[in-house]
Amino acid sequence: MDETPETDEIRGTAQGTAPVPLSVLDLVTVGAGRTATDALRTSVEIARLAEKRGFHRYWVAEHHSMPGVASSSPAVILAHLAAHTHRIRLGSGGVMLPNHAPLVIAEQFGTLEAMAPHRVDLGLGRAPGTDGATAAALRRTQRPAEGADDFPEQLAELVRFLDDDFPDGHPYTRIHAVPGPVQATSPGGVQSPHRPPVWLLGSSGFSARLAGALGLPFAFAHHFSAQNTVPALDLYRESFRPSAVLDAPYALIGVSALAADEEKEARRQVLAAALSMVRLRTGRPGLVPTPEEAEAYEFSPMEREFIGSWNANVIHGTADEVRAGLDDLQKRTGADELMITGNAHSGDVRLRSYELIADAYGLPGEPAAEA
Repeated sequence: MDETPETDEIRGTAQGTAPVPLSVLDLVTVGAGRTATDALRTSVEIARLAEKRGFHRYWVAEHHSMPGVASSSPAVILAHLAAHTHRIRLGSGGVMLPNHAPLVIAEQFGTLEAMAPHRVDLGLGRAPGTDGATAAALRRTQRPAEGADDFPEQLAELVRFLDDDFPDGHPYTRIHAVPGPVQATSPGGVQSPHRPPVWLLGSSGFSARLAGALGLPFAFAHHFSAQNTVPALDLYRESFRPSAVLDAPYALIGVSALAADEEKEARRQVLAAALSMVRLRTGRPGLVPTPEEAEAYEFSPMEREFIGSWNANVIHGTADEVRAGLDDLQKRTGADELMITGNAHSGDVRLRSYELIADAYGLPGEPAAEA
């Protein structure tokens, strides 16, 4: 099967000595004593760095009702990043489809495609990206699980809107997502018919199987579901059927990784991020604490057990240690791309981490200055 332009946008090219393309997943984390404005400025700085250093794409994840995560509106953030970058691919990792009407997503990402042609990815998830009560508020229903149950139908509807190809007789035949392909077929139309590639995201087997059956690229959330990574990727590859989009499977995995100039400092930063996760998992979400607060915190035995388990899947240390950990993970999973998320209290720490990882792999651009 011949590859299409859309396939070229999906498959990245490894840079430097990296085994596969490297990308960035941004949660727009907000640290204690910092504002959402600070976090968004950091996102722009990291996106610019990622573009300069040869990272393939930069995705933003949808979350809600979490004080320490300012990424509730991916499309808005992506528009902001598009205005501050020129080449790097931008996308959602992901938009949680059950939270939104498919037409709205098609319009938002059609607008992004018009802003940044051939640079936009539409990654879709079926989880709410929040707790059940918040999901109910988002969806204006007391039965939010229904949205996840009919995810395949919602996905099919969204793709129809993106392609503007509802069949004759369908209730939506005369409804068009604008900007979109309909403008190319209107009298005098010169709009490009191109639309963003669709990815399916998941942390279990459901989306892996669906992505394979539809011949779509797949992104797995290894950073919070590491025990399911290999089974899900195996299921995706076994289920894969060639499509107009891909002739072979293409899977990336989200990876928590943080590099610092010294191993001790990396451990301090990772402990603070883990404390933030402890609080979230116990119903006390807040801003990402400082390393000093984390060091002074009295962890219960159960919390310490959680911290140990959580940080076992966070690749951290010096740049060389992180590079070795990423290389090993790629070999174990066979992932076609690694999407790195580096969570820390300080934006400067996150920026430095991506600089060090880029240097460790000899990615193009200016090496980071010595600290």
